[in-house]
Amino acid sequence: MPKLQTLTDYLDETLRLAEVPDYPTALNGLQLENNGRFTRIAAAVDATLPVIRKAIAEKADLLVVHHGMFWQGAQPITGGAYARLRLAIENNLAIYSAHIPLDVHPRYGNNALLAKALGLKNTEPFFPWKGILLGIRTTVNLKRDPLVKALGKALGGPVHVCPGGPTTVRNVGIITGGAGSEIAAIARECIDTFITGEGPHWSYTAAEELGVNLLYGGHYATETFGVR
Repeated sequence: MPKLQTLTDYLDETLRLAEVPDYPTALNGLQLENNGRFTRIAAAVDATLPVIRKAIAEKADLLVVHHGMFWQGAQPITGGAYARLRLAIENNLAIYSAHIPLDVHPRYGNNALLAKALGLKNTEPFFPWKGILLGIRTTVNLKRDPLVKALGKALGGPVHVCPGGPTTVRNVGIITGGAGSEIAAIARECIDTFITGEGPHWSYTAAEELGVNLLYGGHYATETFGVR
């Protein structure tokens, strides 16, 4: 049986947890330990009660997630929060979480792997955030509709499209998750087509006014790549 600490040390170093900034509730790294060993790993976007139940049913003793146990902030250990913790501890399930470090990783990151699924090449980091570059961008020569179709295929579901920009795409930017609210800053980066998970209502109308195609693929759907 492999040692849990050996794996988590490897993940911490590989994903550069000590170097990459994040939100306070992310608490990246090992969030819940077990007896120190593991034999089967499960992966999911969120450490929710249904996910923990499924991981236990599949006899996993390590769960790797993108959004960890404390994503909603401090809360009483009652109801669902209690059930999650009790079930994980009783079934020796360790939980490891990596948020922004997994989004931005050049090999295992959500951004990079989504770009790869779309066949986009020659990508480079862009969009400054807390001292790092949060997204990736590339220059292409594509029609908008085939790009939307390819995105839907990569994500396994429908894409909500704000066709505010050109029908021929030249500059694509990707930030997975919930980056729609950054549409004005994205436009200033000369991105004509921005792929993200979700955004507030006003991000759609702002994209129209700014002349940017805004493709909402779903927060969850765009962040399945890294944990896989």
